[in-house]
Amino acid sequence: MARRWYALVPPRRRLVTAALVALAVCGLGLAAASAQLLWGGYYGRTPPRFPAPDSFTGGFNFCRAMFTSNRREKQGWATDYPGADINFSIRLAELTKVQVRMTHWAGGEQEMPDAVVVRLTDDALFQCPFVLMEDAGTIRLNDAEIPRVRDYLLKGGFLLVSDYHGTYAREQFDAEIARALPPGQFPIVDLMPPGHPIWQTFFNVERIPQMASIQTWRRSGGDTIERWNDEAAPPTVRGIADARGRLMVVMVHNTDLPDPWEREGEDHDYFFRFSPDAYAAGINILMYAMTH
Repeated sequence: MARRWYALVPPRRRLVTAALVALAVCGLGLAAASAQLLWGGYYGRTPPRFPAPDSFTGGFNFCRAMFTSNRREKQGWATDYPGADINFSIRLAELTKVQVRMTHWAGGEQEMPDAVVVRLTDDALFQCPFVLMEDAGTIRLNDAEIPRVRDYLLKGGFLLVSDYHGTYAREQFDAEIARALPPGQFPIVDLMPPGHPIWQTFFNVERIPQMASIQTWRRSGGDTIERWNDEAAPPTVRGIADARGRLMVVMVHNTDLPDPWEREGEDHDYFFRFSPDAYAAGINILMYAMTH
């Protein structure tokens, strides 16, 4: 799979903080908030939008992996879909010089980011330099998917795993990814900020805060710990690299990066509490994946 390279906005000597990100995002208009209100998962399950024949003809496509879950925690692969994918793509285009591919979704007049869903056995997977898995602590890979995931990652692909919580989910995902990337050959390493260059790729990310879904945050009166986090443990970020040291997988555990993308337009307090940090971390991970 060919690697794709994108020109970045100059980092302004790495002085961007989460507070400045919040100001930047707030000043960028209502486009993403409008998209969120239209596409947010809170308003009902949206059918998966698979790639069109012209999806991969230039520009960045946000790709989300479809997988089978063996139990219900959230909505499986479709958690926060497609609002998180759309809003992240819009903010990526506004805050960087990445050229996001736009298209008209079925039945819509407004151009939207061409965010797509790919099955792990689809050839389209190999057109995606960056793929998101959400609620992946419930994943069960079948025998056909295991070699495809391995090939995808070893040929240059990148997987971001987020919004899975607690011991059971961590152990299950670790066991499943080990079937594709045996830990004896591909060990899991710690990536918590600020110790890895991924956190200085674009924004200066000094920490990964614990973020809850907006439902948990509202229901609990401001709690940041999801109910599946059995030990009330803090977030961790771990990674898996290939033999040359290229990161292939980043696993952000016990925090919910995509919900503050999806829900950014719903609640002023929730936005300021979580969205700037969620966008800064997500954009840094993507930029690192696309340039290394």
